[in-house]
Formats: sequence, C-alpha cells, structure tokens
Amino acid sequence: MTSELIINATREESRVALVEGGQVVEFYIERKRDASLVGNIYKGRVLKVLPGMQSSFIDIGLDKAAFLYVSDIMSDFEEYYSTFVDNELSEFDIHIKDINLMKRSPSIEELIQEGQELLVQVSKDPIGNKGARVTSYITLPGRYVVIMPNVDHIGISRRIEDEAVRQRLKSIAAEIKPKNIGLIMRTASEDATKEEICRDLEFLLLLWENIQKKKEKYSAPALLYSDIDLLFRTLRDLMTHDVERLVIDSPEEYERLREFARTYFPRLIDKIELYDSKEPIFDAFAIELDISRALERKVWLKSGGYIVIDQTEAMTVIDVNTGKYVGKESLEDTILKTNLEAVKEIAYQIRLRNIGGIIIIDFIDMEKPESREKVFKAFTEIMKKDRVKSTIYSISELGIVQMTRKRVRDSLQRVLCDTCPYCEGKGFIKSNRTISYEILRKLKKLSPRRDSTVIINANPAVAELLSDEERSSIEEVERSFNVKIIIKEDINIHQENYKITIL
Repeated sequence: MTSELIINATREESRVALVEGGQVVEFYIERKRDASLVGNIYKGRVLKVLPGMQSSFIDIGLDKAAFLYVSDIMSDFEEYYSTFVDNELSEFDIHIKDINLMKRSPSIEELIQEGQELLVQVSKDPIGNKGARVTSYITLPGRYVVIMPNVDHIGISRRIEDEAVRQRLKSIAAEIKPKNIGLIMRTASEDATKEEICRDLEFLLLLWENIQKKKEKYSAPALLYSDIDLLFRTLRDLMTHDVERLVIDSPEEYERLREFARTYFPRLIDKIELYDSKEPIFDAFAIELDISRALERKVWLKSGGYIVIDQTEAMTVIDVNTGKYVGKESLEDTILKTNLEAVKEIAYQIRLRNIGGIIIIDFIDMEKPESREKVFKAFTEIMKKDRVKSTIYSISELGIVQMTRKRVRDSLQRVLCDTCPYCEGKGFIKSNRTISYEILRKLKKLSPRRDSTVIINANPAVAELLSDEERSSIEEVERSFNVKIIIKEDINIHQENYKITIL
C-alpha cells in the first residue's frame, strides 16, 4: 500500500503524520521546548551503582540522572540482533567483548565503578518521573546503514525478504565494512546503489570520528552528539520506497529539507512538495480528526461494537465490547465478527497512539478454540506492519492476549495531555500548551480582517501562557494579519475550552 508523509511545521512544534490509504497510521510530534533525547550521545559519569537492582545512575548533565541497567551493557546487541538480523550465525561471527564473559553474565559491579567516565547513548526518553535510559552500545543510523562501533558484525534488516537482494547487500557490506565496526543494512538500502551506501557509511564514520575527538576533549558530563531533528529523521527513516511523497506546509522547512536531501539523499528531492493552500494542511488531509480520535477512551467500530483503551503507569488495557451490534446468526458468530473487526482497530490504535510496554487485550469470550485461533492469527498478522518491535503471546481460553511493545518515547496521550486537575489524576485533559497551540492555529485558520480586534477568552492557565511565553507567537499573528489581539482570563472556562471573538 502506497503512503504519504504530511508535515505541519510551525515555530512552536513540528507534527508528522504517516498516511496509508487516506488514514493516519503513525503520528510524531516534536516541540522545540521538549525535543527528544533519543539517539543523543553523552560522556557520562557513574554516580552510583546499585547491586541489588543491577543498575546504576549516570550523570549526563540533565536534571535527572540517567539509568544504565546491566542488560543495557550486556544484552542490547542481542536485542538489536534479533530485530534486524538473520539467524545465519554460521556465515557471520559475532565478537562483542568476550563471548565467555557474556555466557556467565557478570554483575554490574564487575563492569562499572562509581566515578568512572563512559560513553553512553540515550535509548529511551525520560518518561513521567523516570530519568532517561541509556546504553553503552553506541549505534549511529544513516539512511541506508547503521554502524555499531566496537562490534564486528554484519546484519540485514528483516523487512527485506527477497533473498537475492539480501545476498547482494551482504556482499556489499562485507566489502565495505571497516574493521571493528558493525554494519546493519537498513530497509531503505533495498534499492540503493553501492555508491549511495558507501556515501552513507563515509558520513557515519566521519561522525563517529568527531564524537571520539570530543570524548577526549571534554570532561563528563558532556553532550557529544545530538541526533537530527524530527523533520530530518522523517526524511531519513520514514521515506521508504512505499512513500509516494512528502508534503510540508512551511516554505522555510521545505527549503531546509530539500537542501538536506540534495546533500545526502538526492533521489528523494522530487518527492518533497510544498503545500501552499490557505486551508491548514492537517485539515485538508483530515488528520486533525484522527488525532482527536486518538485521545478518546472509547473507539467505536463500524458494526456498532467498540473498544475501550485505558493507559496506566504499568500497562495499557484494551477491552472489546459488542455494543450496539447484535448480529444476524449465532452468538458465537456475532462475537467472532466483533473480535475480528476489533483486531484491525486495535492494531491501528496501538501504532497511532504509540502505545508501548505491557499491553493486555481482553477480547470477547469465544467458546470455540478455532475462533480464538482465528482472532489470534489475524492480530499477529496485522501487527507485522508495525515498525516497532513487539512480542505477542498466545490467546487464553478467556480471550485475553498479552503482548509487549518496545517503548522508546511517550505515548501520544502523554505528549498531548496533562494529568487532569479536575479529577485528581483519574483522567486526562489537553495541556495548556496544547490548547495554546490550537488557539494559534485557529487564529491563522480564521484569517481575521485587517485592522480588526480579536478577543480570546481562555482559562487562566492558557491565557497566561499566551500572554507570557507564547507572546512572540501572538505578535507574529498580529503582524501577519495587521490585527490587535486581546487575551482575557476567565476562571469559569474549562482548560480545554476557549472563545475567539472578532470585532
């Protein structure tokens, strides 16, 4: 199925939607104030080693110390290997430190000591009250290859299924791989030339050389490398051969993307388009509706059934119900059809909401084992489309499926919403910053007449943010439309509500 990438870029935030068949399947957001740390490389210092937890605190210069688990020292490569690489161990040898050391699983005290300086990379952003998670195995991704310094290995993305292509890429990798540098051929390398792959590798090796120089120059804690921003990552990671085009609404970012593509990915330039219509780009492509739907607890199915999604600190629970659907034949048939319909929606919502960690799915009870097996096979098959690694366990007699999905960044709900002060944390509302940005987008959409006065009535928290931190954005709208904007606080207005009046 062909896809397209739709990007809404403003001075406050960048929003990226991957659209398949007219439906948003993946959504990414990066706010200038809260840019992701994943991929950043630091020279850190071990603050404390916790033998009882087999973990340690690492000072990397952030407000909260990062966590380094013993598994992130010993097992990260094994996880990386299982995700990307064939199980053809006879063809490629693996040399990570000492194989015998790996087999006996040394304790964290044998690996690091307090006060020690070491190179680490952020593998998970800080989530809630937890600090960032880091790993001592460094990976630098390009468009076509990923290099793993100090790991002597070659691997091919599992998404590449054509055996002839796999063999071609293995030959290229074996020919160009530097000594003591692991090489993984990414999915995008499937139709890349040897010259393009070599150019990608040369850039990554130069990057690694610069990181090594900075490591010798700076004392811990120090940021040695910051990963590229969301827009560049989108071009590098999401522009696969299935993506027909990338459409962006910012002329400045459009030129920046084209320059980036011209330098590193010339064949992608013609796929980048500038959106210049007056209608907001996410409205034109019906994306705002999908985002709003992704924040709802209850999601209706076309048949009349529905699913309920509840995210907690430890896990996410998804419940399937028949709702208004009564069926036409037997009860078992009605339940099976509802569960099969729910399978597609659940897989879609997991990707769209970026739900990670432990996920429990409670399908409606099915008496026949063949019905349970049919639902389970349908779910595992559709989850193969997800680029994030997941492990799905067999369905139980009660119709319960347990699964885990790798969590690197916060879910969409946690990014866009604050803990609700009205219900003491039992639910969620949109944050005052999210509402502020909605108001800014709404002002641009309304396109007020020149010399008019615009009055914004909002909750005090939203009004204060607009008047203070986001004052420059308000002034930009005033200049663009030659209008005067007055912001008024109203304690009787719910944080998610606001009123815009044009005089």
